[in-house]
Amino acid sequence: MHNQPANADLVDSRYAFKRLMLTLLIVTLGSSSMYVVAVVLPAVQLEFGVSRADASLPYTVMMLGLGIGGIYMGRWADRKGVHVPVLWGGLGVGAGFILAGMSPNIWLFALAHCVLLGMFGASSTFAPLLADTSLWWNKRRGIAVAICASGNYVAGTVWPALAQRGVETWGWRSTYIALGLVCGLGMMGLSFFMRQRPPLLSAAAPAPGQALASVSERPFGLRLSHAQALLCVAGVACCVAMAMPQVHIVAYCSDLGFGAARGAEMLSLMLACGIASRLISGLICDRIGGLRTLLLGSILQGVALLMFLFFDGLVSLYLISALFGLFQGGIVPSYAIIVREYFPPKEAGARVGSVIFATMIGMALGGWMSGKVFDLTGSYHAAFINGLAWNLLNLSIATFLLWRLYKLKQATPT
Repeated sequence: MHNQPANADLVDSRYAFKRLMLTLLIVTLGSSSMYVVAVVLPAVQLEFGVSRADASLPYTVMMLGLGIGGIYMGRWADRKGVHVPVLWGGLGVGAGFILAGMSPNIWLFALAHCVLLGMFGASSTFAPLLADTSLWWNKRRGIAVAICASGNYVAGTVWPALAQRGVETWGWRSTYIALGLVCGLGMMGLSFFMRQRPPLLSAAAPAPGQALASVSERPFGLRLSHAQALLCVAGVACCVAMAMPQVHIVAYCSDLGFGAARGAEMLSLMLACGIASRLISGLICDRIGGLRTLLLGSILQGVALLMFLFFDGLVSLYLISALFGLFQGGIVPSYAIIVREYFPPKEAGARVGSVIFATMIGMALGGWMSGKVFDLTGSYHAAFINGLAWNLLNLSIATFLLWRLYKLKQATPT
């Protein structure tokens, strides 16, 4: 595959589709740690004898590491292509799972998640591959990026249930070591099929929702740095809200008396529905653009979080988990589309990496914050309210940017 010529004929091509399928598999392998750590949280808390907030710390620092790593992996991919970052990412995932599985305390367990699984592992499979995918597609860019991002939720669908079975059969340590071998070696092998550099799309037609020809110089009529900063704040806000159910649904079900296995099933269901959400959002994005897709996802995520406040029965939690997945799955991929629509294409990797870093800060902060609120109040009710407040901030920024586009359109002579 890497002997294919790099030219514009490969845009929207059969080769691009084959590459997209490989990308989906790589993201599925590389994202495994993001969801497995939620499954082992109760067992880790019990074995190490720590508080719920401290047991949530490995997830928090992993998200921070993933975000920081995504910026540098994105820059690396801009310069060299995605092959080398993914190869090193596979090594990080394998070593990280194995080291975490052998950790004698919560601090080494957290360090393995931060540096190896986050900064060097999962970071290589999200921001760089989202940006890379956006450069292989023009007419179907939204759905292509959505398929790539769906690997993150395919991981969330597949790995929690398998990890829970492994924890019950072999214990969490052996499960982690097995995951390291499967995911790490798998990523390293697949990386060699990703050597082809993407075509240059500087002359590509504007994407849906791209209102002005000059938006790459002044996106939304703002300076590049200001527009980037607003997207980053929006990314933090949406993911603080998103982390509450994703990180704590297993522990929440355990506290309600339903058991960790039911919580793992809800997490898998949530993320399976997230796959459908990302694909549907991708199709919508091709019609209305990334910013309007972000606004729609933010509204729906708020609705789902509100439902968690009023229903806590077993059947209702399964249903709300499914709805939460359906409502919020398209939010994070929409940032990659927004960057591709309104910012210079040659900077796609680094800029997508920066926004994804912001979303990881949000996931990290949301995961820890929810655990801290639980420790202070003894329940998750206040944590859901906190998530709603952050979601409102995200909604406000998306609305403001859309208003800026409307004002620019009104000011442009016809």
